[in-house]
Amino acid sequence: MKFALVAPLVALVLAPAYAQELQPSDAQNLVVYQESGRFAGWPANHGIWSWGDEILVGFERGYFRDNQSGHDIDYSSPAEHVLARSLDGGQTWSIEQPHSLQPPPNTKVANVLTGPDGPPLRDCAGGYDFSNPDFVITFRMESHQNGPSHYYVSGNRGKTWNGPCNLGDFGQPGIMARTDYLVNGHRDMTVFLTAAKRNRQEGRIIVVRTSDGGRNWNFQSYMGPEPLDYSIMPSSVRLGPASIVSAVRRRNWIDVYRSNDNGDSWTLLNQAATDIGGNPPSMVHMPDGRLLMTYGYRKAPYGIRARYSEDEGLTWSEPIILREDGGGSDLGYTRTVVRPDSKLVTVYYYNTDAARERFIAATIWDLNSVR
Repeated sequence: MKFALVAPLVALVLAPAYAQELQPSDAQNLVVYQESGRFAGWPANHGIWSWGDEILVGFERGYFRDNQSGHDIDYSSPAEHVLARSLDGGQTWSIEQPHSLQPPPNTKVANVLTGPDGPPLRDCAGGYDFSNPDFVITFRMESHQNGPSHYYVSGNRGKTWNGPCNLGDFGQPGIMARTDYLVNGHRDMTVFLTAAKRNRQEGRIIVVRTSDGGRNWNFQSYMGPEPLDYSIMPSSVRLGPASIVSAVRRRNWIDVYRSNDNGDSWTLLNQAATDIGGNPPSMVHMPDGRLLMTYGYRKAPYGIRARYSEDEGLTWSEPIILREDGGGSDLGYTRTVVRPDSKLVTVYYYNTDAARERFIAATIWDLNSVR
């Protein structure tokens, strides 16, 4: 494993000033799931998938509690894994809760207690067919500080799941897995994970790979040097047969890395790739070649923003304001898909009043309408 820091390519702009803020002319904000007294959150942890106008996104559903700081979820009441599915490009949504996707009994999911009824954690045989167009995989963590982590797989667009399957620690103090992966072939997959540092706190990005359909998962590389303060939550896209770009959440900004050898080594392209206060990132590769990044904006005015790059992540546009009516900082964790008509569907958790429940929302918008 090698790490290269190429100084001429790094933009150390920690407090960017923008000439203007952009907005799409056609943004439509929709509620995906909202229920009084509940906390619905963190789609970025669970993942999003699409098949034409069919979109599937995962999220966590718990109970709302005003904790004065941090996430306003009741850590003493059980949380569960939930799916939202749209068959019309994000206009309407139905809620699903497959038993086979539930957390292991009486454990935790991202530090929140779970119930007694989920399937037990086990070792899975692997041999999965990643080339199946209906295949999806989602990764989960018990603690956001030190893991352990597990995963579930589905071969029918998330209607039924196999799991939870044990995920190793790859020689790390802990693994806090969220869903970020690239399918390379029939049995070949690259997965991007957050590993705990030696103090068992988040984190550092590691890359792991399987070439036998998930029977064996092998450490491939570190993304970035050690130590890095709070380097977590990658979002990765493939640009070519050996080229990958990954955006990584830091405390108050986003780093962008590139690999030209299929994940064996990484170069830092850009620091502060979003305005300070924006994270975590979600990237998609647009049909016209641009990279699009969406993220929650956790400073006033709270909301959801985006930026795009026309040079594969070296430089980024000024902020695109998707919405700025948030009631507080407990929002974001976006995931975005591109519809067949090239419109974007960005899903996230949100609040318009910090004293009320968190809900799942979606913004449908067109990058070409940004002015």
